[in-house]
Amino acid sequence: MNVLIPTPLQPYTGKAQVDARGITLGGLLEDLDRQFPGIRFRVIDEQSRMRPHMRFFVNGSAVFDLSLPLQDTDRVAIVQALSGG
Repeated sequence: MNVLIPTPLQPYTGKAQVDARGITLGGLLEDLDRQFPGIRFRVIDEQSRMRPHMRFFVNGSAVFDLSLPLQDTDRVAIVQALSGG
């Protein structure tokens, strides 16, 4: 499936969009890490939780569950949230 990669993570992938596979969001992140070593740790912490400034969208809807089932036709976007003031 198509995965949009935020600019801060593009040094891992070399591009803004990549293809990856997974039956769940967590599986998709494992496949991304297999293809681009180290990328998963940038979005998921040591307790397998999403990092505070990372967001995931599947077909335009925000998701917070790594066990979310995915279909091959889904579009996944990883977004780095901005903060500050």
